[in-house]
Amino acid sequence: MRRATLFSRRAFLALSSSAVAVAMLPLRARALEAGVPLHGMSAFGDLKYAPGFTHFDYVNPEAPKGGMFNFSPPNWGFNQNVLSFNTLNSFVRTGDAPPRMEMCFDSLMTRSLDEPDAVYGLLAESVTISGDGNAFTFRLRPEARFHDGTPLTAEDVAFTYKLFKEKGHPSLLLPLTEMTDALALSEHDFYIAFNGKQASRTILDIVLFPILSKAFFTENPFDSSQLKPPLGSGPYRVGRFSAGQSIEYERVDDYWGRDLPVNRGLNNFDRIRIEFYRDRNAGFEAFKKGNVHYRQEFTSRLWAQDYDFPAVTDKKVVKREFPNELNPSMQAWAVNQRRERFRDPRIREAIALCFDFEWTNRNLFYDAYERSQSTFERSAYKAEGAPSPEEVELLARLPGEIPQEAFGEPVTMPESDGSGRDRKLLQRASELLAQAGWVRPEAPSLWERGLNLVGLGEQLPDPQFVVNREGRQLTLELLVHDDVFVRVYSPFVENLRAVGIAATIRMVDPSQYQARINDFDFDMVVIAASFSATPTRDELQRFCHSRAADIPGTRNLPGTKSEAVDALLDEAGRAETRDRLTVVLRVLDRVLRARRDWIPNWHAANHRAAYWDMFGFKEPKPDYGFPVEAMWWYDEEKAKAIGKG
Repeated sequence: MRRATLFSRRAFLALSSSAVAVAMLPLRARALEAGVPLHGMSAFGDLKYAPGFTHFDYVNPEAPKGGMFNFSPPNWGFNQNVLSFNTLNSFVRTGDAPPRMEMCFDSLMTRSLDEPDAVYGLLAESVTISGDGNAFTFRLRPEARFHDGTPLTAEDVAFTYKLFKEKGHPSLLLPLTEMTDALALSEHDFYIAFNGKQASRTILDIVLFPILSKAFFTENPFDSSQLKPPLGSGPYRVGRFSAGQSIEYERVDDYWGRDLPVNRGLNNFDRIRIEFYRDRNAGFEAFKKGNVHYRQEFTSRLWAQDYDFPAVTDKKVVKREFPNELNPSMQAWAVNQRRERFRDPRIREAIALCFDFEWTNRNLFYDAYERSQSTFERSAYKAEGAPSPEEVELLARLPGEIPQEAFGEPVTMPESDGSGRDRKLLQRASELLAQAGWVRPEAPSLWERGLNLVGLGEQLPDPQFVVNREGRQLTLELLVHDDVFVRVYSPFVENLRAVGIAATIRMVDPSQYQARINDFDFDMVVIAASFSATPTRDELQRFCHSRAADIPGTRNLPGTKSEAVDALLDEAGRAETRDRLTVVLRVLDRVLRARRDWIPNWHAANHRAAYWDMFGFKEPKPDYGFPVEAMWWYDEEKAKAIGKG
């Protein structure tokens, strides 16, 4: 890891005394907003669309309805799995649900994708904020209906939030920690209140939660046993499906909200179909045949070499790159600190030094990627250079232990010599292991220990691997669910073994992989995540707050427990301006990188996408989202021209 000149924490305290402190008062409702029904909300009060707007600018309000869209989802959430499914309840921790189940449900409000954090009314025609900012009253649209024609009322909304707080997936449960009341004031008025400990932008997360039917989930269990399609109210409903193989979502012709400004021009396909392939090559072959219509390519070898099949050369398939969103993102390995042997940050640093990105990018990735360094890659929240005076002030007053590296230029992943086995980096890794108490055993002591172990019925340690005082080997299992990772990780594993870590790769089936991730039953796994453009405390706490470390199903995969990190998340929740939020998140980035909670690996600058040329869409794409299944439409003339009509 590269380090610049470091300040001591004492020097930081001295420096901070001369820094200008930024007032950090909780964000409360602005005087003009308190008590006034609002059509939308945003983190810092800026809304692009005024009351009475007709549609979002990034959609075609005259887009035709029809056709089928069969695609491989590039992203998913909750308990969803892109490789298999065994439940249709997407909102509990356990089980594997199919992606896009959320399209069957409406929420109180919905995001605009050409603004960083604005939400506008969907089920709710307005929201009124209390003077202290702790309570919100939503006026529901009286025309809102479930798919069976029954009204969607405030009772359903109150039931949903109480249910999620008690039994929901951690992504739903955690933001509701400080909720004190969820009440139906009348058939169309819903009231939700918090205890004042919530972040000021918590409300922007929870208004996006799917609203469930109280009647349905009173009669049916709210668990992962459900293969009965739940009753929804959204633009799609579950159609034909075969568990683990395929699912179709059917557009609801009489969808109650189809003409709302937030929906006009969206949800255009009659059917959205997802097929599940446990092997990436099988999914690619299905795309080449035209069975799958849209695919984002995440395997650089395929993108570089295999998109020359006849449909591409005949211009029936379009291969192109779309710009990535402006949202911060992270792709990194998590080393599980719940296991004692990984708690020393020197061990995690040594592991990181064994990955040769330069060699991997050139020889396996066709130079398609850039090296990741940050928790908030490709955003203003990425820490760079020496800390600013505002960052100095904040760092100096954080509680708990903070690594020395956080006080200088941010920790970065090392640049290798590109040989695949950089001796300098591997030597440094060996030194770190030795400092942490892991050394290769000497032959005499090993022999003596071996005699004792054999007498106890234990196996003699392999002398090529480091051991601790108790003679235990330092083992590391990289958990994967696709053989493409075996190809990529094998050189990494060779380097790990070269420095004495008994590293292996373990490939398991998709369901077992998801279960082991949820239960934190792994040594090391990779995760790719995209945050909202204005990350909230509730969003971030799933990844790094102490309370999330022991809740199965969260994304705090490393098991981060840090007073300083928790305090920074609280500071982020109180930020009253975008500039202040940027300062806080840059400090959070510095601390997380110095702790080596995550080992950043690589990222691509753009979406690499290929699709059969039978769709229409408006350009340019919005900056803060790319849900092609919702924004695109079937173009009958194009389909006929390529023989798909």
